[in-house]
Amino acid sequence: MRRVIFAVLLGASCAASAQLYRWTDEKGRVHVTDTPPPATAKDVRKRDAATAPAAQSGTDQPYAVQLAAKNYPVTLFTAPDCAPCGSARALLNQRGVPFREISVTGEQASDQLRKAVGSLSVPSLIVGTSTQKGFEQGAYDSMLDLAGYPRAGILPPRSQAEPKPAPPKPAAESEAAAEEPAAGPYKPR
Repeated sequence: MRRVIFAVLLGASCAASAQLYRWTDEKGRVHVTDTPPPATAKDVRKRDAATAPAAQSGTDQPYAVQLAAKNYPVTLFTAPDCAPCGSARALLNQRGVPFREISVTGEQASDQLRKAVGSLSVPSLIVGTSTQKGFEQGAYDSMLDLAGYPRAGILPPRSQAEPKPAPPKPAAESEAAAEEPAAGPYKPR
């Protein structure tokens, strides 16, 4: 029994001190190995496996996050100068959840929100097919937990900011639309 425990501890200590090599072969395939790459390898990167930080972009995210994002994508509908919207965004960022934010400032975004949620209530969170109108931290956490997103503190926080508002239409376009005469049987006289 002692020999088994010793072997397990020895194996764990060897694995913790292993080096990882990331390299590209001549056909463009990327490999990650614990053995040094051949001399023909391109773009060789060497990292200590025990201290290598997990990157949070694209496919470098943990598998649980990749799977949750694929099966239960997160969309947050917000409006400019909305305090609860900022709280909702902060919660998602704190948990490290990748999300798409739609700022409801135009007719197209309003229609999209109405179709998705059934009203123009902001903030509104959509996780997969589940929706939550308004901000309630417990409800948001519950939806994200059920979808398989890690709890706060497991992933590094994100810093996704509020979307920038769309630029206003030039005055010439809005005046041209206003000067256009009304047509049809109900035009004013």
